[in-house]
Amino acid sequence: TMHLFLELLLFLATLLYSYLEAFVKLFVPVRRKSLSGELVLITGAGHGIGRGTALEFAKRQSRLVLWDISKHGLEETAAECQKLGASVQTFVVDCSKQEEIYSAADKVKKEIGDVTILVNNAGVITAADFLSTQDHQIEKMFEVNILAHMWTTKAFLPAMMDNNYGHIVTVASAAGHFVTSFMVAYCSSKFAAVGFHKALTEELSALGKDGVKTTCLCPVFINTGFVKNPST
Repeated sequence: TMHLFLELLLFLATLLYSYLEAFVKLFVPVRRKSLSGELVLITGAGHGIGRGTALEFAKRQSRLVLWDISKHGLEETAAECQKLGASVQTFVVDCSKQEEIYSAADKVKKEIGDVTILVNNAGVITAADFLSTQDHQIEKMFEVNILAHMWTTKAFLPAMMDNNYGHIVTVASAAGHFVTSFMVAYCSSKFAAVGFHKALTEELSALGKDGVKTTCLCPVFINTGFVKNPST
């Protein structure tokens, strides 16, 4: 009973602190991080969230490295970013293939430099009931939606840790917190992505790498062409 009482007190204290912090930030907003000159690598940059993210970084004078499986999509995104004055390098990469990720990562490090912001955005979805979802579709969702995050992070995190400077962005999904029917495999892969972000954040803290930041983005339905007329 005493343990439960102490946990309740801790919860109430944390809640009060969070509300006070939010109230203060209404009047004293946190200073935004400058992105000028940062080397930003975005996976799945050929359309949708990846393209939108690339354009926002371009507006903030970042140097861009864009990956996507679609050469045409990459070229369109690159052209739009270059119109905004950004420096852009593109690589056609299938993020379901570990060897392609590591090969492209080596080229980026040798030819361009150390990535300081990694946006793990590439993702795929198959919306169907679980038993109708093909095995290869389940494998693809896990290869792109979570394993690719691990391979890219393993490739670019060492330099960030050496410099104690960098940022890992995990684009997960609201489906990584709340489940929905006909998306069993997808939800599972996004729960894994959220877990990866949380565990990586904790590990970086334990290692004292306070200069390497992490962010997890969990959007709901977005009209990127993956899902038609969604409802839940």
